[in-house]
Amino acid sequence: MITRVLYNDIKNSCFQGKVILLIGSRQVGKTTLLKKLHADFDVPSIWLNVDEADVMQMLSDADTSTKLRNLVGVNTKLVFVDEAQQIKDIGKKLKLMIDTFPEIQFVVTGSSSLDLKNTMAEPLTGRKKEYNLYPISTEELVNHTSVLEQKRLLETRLVFGSYPTVINNYGAEKEILKELVGSYLYKDILQLEGIRKSSVLEKLLQLIAFQVGSEVSYNELANSIGNIDVATVEKYLDLLEKAYVIFKLPALSRNLRNELKKGKKYYFYDNGVRNVIINNFNPINLRQDKGALWENFLMSERMKYIHYHKIFCSQYFWRTHDKAEIDYIEEREGKLFAYEFKWKQGKARFPKSFREGYPNHELSEVSTENYFNFVQDDL
Repeated sequence: MITRVLYNDIKNSCFQGKVILLIGSRQVGKTTLLKKLHADFDVPSIWLNVDEADVMQMLSDADTSTKLRNLVGVNTKLVFVDEAQQIKDIGKKLKLMIDTFPEIQFVVTGSSSLDLKNTMAEPLTGRKKEYNLYPISTEELVNHTSVLEQKRLLETRLVFGSYPTVINNYGAEKEILKELVGSYLYKDILQLEGIRKSSVLEKLLQLIAFQVGSEVSYNELANSIGNIDVATVEKYLDLLEKAYVIFKLPALSRNLRNELKKGKKYYFYDNGVRNVIINNFNPINLRQDKGALWENFLMSERMKYIHYHKIFCSQYFWRTHDKAEIDYIEEREGKLFAYEFKWKQGKARFPKSFREGYPNHELSEVSTENYFNFVQDDL
């Protein structure tokens, strides 16, 4: 088993009087992590998988302390609730659980932040600790093997991504990714808010996949799809973010002349999912989009590192109307750290307008020669 960066933090947070909430997409490793937690705590436990119809019905009906006690048992000290976003009013039920049974540790997982966080926000104020789990990170892979091994596997990660089942099933990556996207990704998203236009969602994802690393226009997306308005495009993209498929990067704008004011770029949490959507698993030496793959990989890995290590920073890209640009910028403690992503090491050219307009900055190039510093410990 690959040890997850979050594991010790989650374990140390148990039995501190709060619900542990673990959120991430399907098949990202939530259940495996919790099974290890289950094994490490030698206490009476129960596992409630909401994907099972009878469990879902019992949890839905458990609206009194007596019903809850009958459900979890008399001596239970640890309760796992898997895929809890499917339970109506789950936040209120969990509040009732922890208020009634403070001696029990409740650990809850969900594959969508939309319903789960919304329904838990008010009932569990001050009563929960949240964690986000993503596909296996470079940091976790290095800890499991070595830097040398992960350098050798870099091109594989760029094409097939790093979902646990993909990593653990060499040679079957394509089939696993297609099943993952078809059976889980679309299924979960289409359940959110009763979305029925699956063809529109698929087309939107394809357009975003082909525009990785480029500024996205909602108007252009709507026109390309046809029979859809800008408001619907924004709604679907928001749902895709909340289902942990894509994430957004805004433009940096401090009112310098000619800067983009409201630009945004989108990235996928996993390269393999992106490649399924465009149906391209060709090796890197045959790809015309290696730059986009490289940028998406670096952005997703950096995002994992920042979240797992609780780094407080603001994240941007920078671009002007005359095409001057910087791939990625972090603002930490009032200082800007600007990065240019290069597949092969060279000399990155940072625009003079940026250097003069933002004097308190640091500039770096990230290539295949030095990327471990960027995705592990550059802070």
